Amino acid sequence: MNPFSTVVTGASRPPLLALLAAAFALPAAAQAPLPVDLQVRLAVQAAPADMRDGATVHGWNADGSVSVLRQGDNEMICLAPNPTREDFEVSCHHEGLEPFFERGRELAMAGVTGNARTQARWDEYTAGTLPIPFGATNYILTGEGFDPATAEIQSPYLRWVIYTPEATATSTGLPEAGGAPGAPWLMFAGTPGSHIMISPPRGN
Repeated sequence: MNPFSTVVTGASRPPLLALLAAAFALPAAAQAPLPVDLQVRLAVQAAPADMRDGATVHGWNADGSVSVLRQGDNEMICLAPNPTREDFEVSCHHEGLEPFFERGRELAMAGVTGNARTQARWDEYTAGTLPIPFGATNYILTGEGFDPATAEIQSPYLRWVIYTPEATATSTGLPEAGGAPGAPWLMFAGTPGSHIMISPPRGN
């Protein structure tokens, strides 16, 4: 049974822990894609509030491919939660990053994952065949689950990734390791995948 279809009412209510498991359960692996409207409502929550209404939304099909669920009119593209993942995540990124993310999905569909997928995209950037725009932002929103009736995300946590290919500590003045909670730092410095990480303290 899909845990998101569970409705609990009246005297039949289970204890609190069971209720939370039913209402906010995580997507199970190999689950069918969520309804289109729900995919859209969940996905746009990763975007800044003033960009949500105009964002394009990409969602998941039964065969694992991604298609446009809603065409927007601004520079933001949001991605609905992947039903094959155990954890909950939605994200929104600047349209300039879409070729990079689309290529990542293509490689994953072809069975190229992990470090091999990362290196493949870096090599294509270096060859001039895959753009990674400097300064483009990806907003990543995770949570412990969601309510399918309201699209409310449980324990939402938003972090930011700002792509800065080939940037270094010298060129940016940023450290190459995390420091104070929420402070920006540079990951993969000096590589095509260099990016600024901003991860606020949990619970804030």
